[in-house]
Amino acid sequence: MTHPVTPVTTPRKVQSLTILSCIFAATVMAAIPAHAETLVERGGYLVKTILACGNCHTPKTPDGNPIPEKELSGGVSFTTPAFNAVAANITPDEETGIGTWSDQDIKRALTEGIRPDHGRLSGVPLAAVMPTSFYKALLPSDLDAIVAYLRALKPVRNEVPLPEYKMPVVHQPYPDAERGFTDNDSNDPVRLGAYLGTIGHCMECHSVRNKGVSDYVSGFGVGGRKFGPSLVQGVQDGWIGSTARNITSHPEKGIGAWNDEEIKRAITLGISRDGTKLGPPMAFGWYANLNDKDLNALVAWLRTVPARE
Repeated sequence: MTHPVTPVTTPRKVQSLTILSCIFAATVMAAIPAHAETLVERGGYLVKTILACGNCHTPKTPDGNPIPEKELSGGVSFTTPAFNAVAANITPDEETGIGTWSDQDIKRALTEGIRPDHGRLSGVPLAAVMPTSFYKALLPSDLDAIVAYLRALKPVRNEVPLPEYKMPVVHQPYPDAERGFTDNDSNDPVRLGAYLGTIGHCMECHSVRNKGVSDYVSGFGVGGRKFGPSLVQGVQDGWIGSTARNITSHPEKGIGAWNDEEIKRAITLGISRDGTKLGPPMAFGWYANLNDKDLNALVAWLRTVPARE
């Protein structure tokens, strides 16, 4: 009987195998994130940054700061020729919030602007101030995350007045939301920035608006929309109003001559290039929590907005 001969591994081979094993292990470990973001965490990030839901839905102190213990329980009121409305309570309170809404009810309200077929104002559209035409762009995973976060909120009892509609509710389509986005867009800074700028409904305020209709073609990013206490109440005491500025890449009328840090400072701190303080309703306090990747992507996208006076 012939016995198999056990090969002898030389020290050099052992060393080589050890090095290869370490490299393989390091590669595998690098591919595993240190902390996998949960749905609730992703939803909280979106709600508290680019969506800035609390800018309207959270009550504020007289100086304009959100009241943490009343997060998303209803707040700012709007008076327009088309409607009078107060930002709703979107906490899970079953009597005054959305605690009885199904996941699909919440998603339909966000992306289609329609209330559930039960409860108060059954099936009635949300007021046009709700940017559902922009939220239509939300990726399914992000929509799931937002619902998960809203479910995780502390229920807060706060009954707000029902909206009063003076004209039919119209949610004007937004081109980029209609075209849609994919998960792969997050790999391209400009496409990621366009996605964030869409769900952040930046151009809702920063595009030319005439007789209630926004111009997303020749007026895209040109600004000029005016806001004031007669339109929006509950922002902060003493606020006299503001006008959305030109955020196209025009070197003089827009932000084309601004450097990246100046644009970031304006978005997150509300400080213009010349050092002047920018005003509400721009949600600086929420945008301040954007991560570097998303903030850089927003700047990359803004650089592509055609220059217009």
